[in-house]
Amino acid sequence: MKIMALNKRAGYEYELLDSYEAGIVLTGDEIKSVRLGHFSITDCYAYIKGGECFLRNSYIKEYSNSFDAGRFNNDTKRDRKLLLHKDEILKIKKKIDTDKLTIVPTKAYFEGKNLKLEIRLARGKKLYDKRETLKKRDIDKKLREKI
Repeated sequence: MKIMALNKRAGYEYELLDSYEAGIVLTGDEIKSVRLGHFSITDCYAYIKGGECFLRNSYIKEYSNSFDAGRFNNDTKRDRKLLLHKDEILKIKKKIDTDKLTIVPTKAYFEGKNLKLEIRLARGKKLYDKRETLKKRDIDKKLREKI
């Protein structure tokens, strides 16, 4: 498993709950660009529309090494379809509607030749929760330095 992108801010901004593994529908040039490491999931989120799950605001740089570079390139921040089972989508939709949660991607990695995305259901943190997280992180860091 080769990790291509991490969303480190997700743990700070959200209280992370259930996790799911999803595939992503990409074009040929996009997957080449991801393999080169030109991929970011920092400010993106997922949503469900019409029984399908989509990833919004993820960034994949245009691939410029091919013969047809620039001619067939897609939008760098277009919505990308996530591949999940129908029962998983229904379960996620139910939790989102009842508990007021959001879907946040936390990690993108290659499993064999396929790019997979770990998505997590999350609840937004308040400002005081974020401060508490920072305090815990600082205390843990000081304890590790003493050892």
